[in-house]
Amino acid sequence: MKKKIRNWSQYNRALVQRGNINIWLSESAISKWQNTEKHGGRGRSNHYSDLAIETCLTLRAVFHLPLRAL
Repeated sequence: MKKKIRNWSQYNRALVQRGNINIWLSESAISKWQNTEKHGGRGRSNHYSDLAIETCLTLRAVFHLPLRAL
């Protein structure tokens, strides 16, 4: 037997929050995360620090996420 939903506002908030992951980073990691190099102009992709790339790839491996979800 299925449960009937009675509190729709709470149910909708839970649907919005589903799949969110909170990550806490130290101040030193945040300072290394940000890249100060210019990317060369309009329309070009950004340069990312090695720490940012490694962190995203680790999260991808742990949570089995596609790259576009990161």
